[in-house]
Amino acid sequence: MRPVREASGAAGTAAARGRPHGVGDHPRWLLFAPALFVLLWSTGFIGAKLGLPYAEPLTFLLVRFMLVVTIMLPVAILWRAPWPPTLSEGAQVAAAGLLIHGGYLSGVFCAIHQGMPAGIVALIAGLQPILTALAAGPFLGERVTGRQWTGFLLGIAGVALVLSDKVAFEVRSWSGVALAVMALVSITAGTIYQKRFCPHLDLRTGSVIQFTASALLLAPLAYLLETMEIQWTGKFLFALGWLVLVLSSGAISLLFIMIRHGEAARVSSLFYLTPPCTALIAFFAFNERVSFSAVAGMGVAVAGVALVVARRN
Repeated sequence: MRPVREASGAAGTAAARGRPHGVGDHPRWLLFAPALFVLLWSTGFIGAKLGLPYAEPLTFLLVRFMLVVTIMLPVAILWRAPWPPTLSEGAQVAAAGLLIHGGYLSGVFCAIHQGMPAGIVALIAGLQPILTALAAGPFLGERVTGRQWTGFLLGIAGVALVLSDKVAFEVRSWSGVALAVMALVSITAGTIYQKRFCPHLDLRTGSVIQFTASALLLAPLAYLLETMEIQWTGKFLFALGWLVLVLSSGAISLLFIMIRHGEAARVSSLFYLTPPCTALIAFFAFNERVSFSAVAGMGVAVAGVALVVARRN
């Protein structure tokens, strides 16, 4: 495997010392990264639920993306972070960002805004590991074992159990379903694309490029399709701050680090735990009931993820 040219932190240090980029190069804190990622990522639906009553979805995301760029650009400049050496490589970084940020988040936020229950959107997005496993073979050459496929099926069953008391609803807008599916396809394609074409991007300059590209995509759409009015309430400001600092800056960077160090199918399997974790957070934040089927589903989902991410002997 070629050396990491643009990686920062422990991975970049290992490459600079000439060691092969493998399991032995993983910093110890990465052992806790999956649990932290699931916890942080799960709060995205909570932030959307808090903020969307006060701003339309594309406008909400546009402000979020612009704030992330405002924060990350000085960081990249002060730390002299490396930029992609060619325009072509920069375009590949931007393309991955359009899928991971622009496509996925737009689909999720717009689906919820149109009346789709957040749990249903999470359930559709939770199918990502299956789609990623199907694509990882032809695009990345990754082999998915029978044990991992069993884990994928258990994960789907667990998610279905968690959300079983929320799925009995009348689909009021098929466009909302289409938007949720768009989010699923976008996050899957973005994960595969980033792993194949730009796995070693610097997280600081990469964030600037990707969120700038996503903002440029959403700006004309928000202007044409929305009023772009925002109610600057305390709840909206809290939701916006959380999504900018914790999700866009923290969880996304953590996701990219895990993609860099692990197989795409295994990294994506963590998304199975998002709906169960979201249900737990919603219970404490909004006093939403957690049924017995939800608790059972969490256990099934955890078992499925364990099968998928377990190392082959």
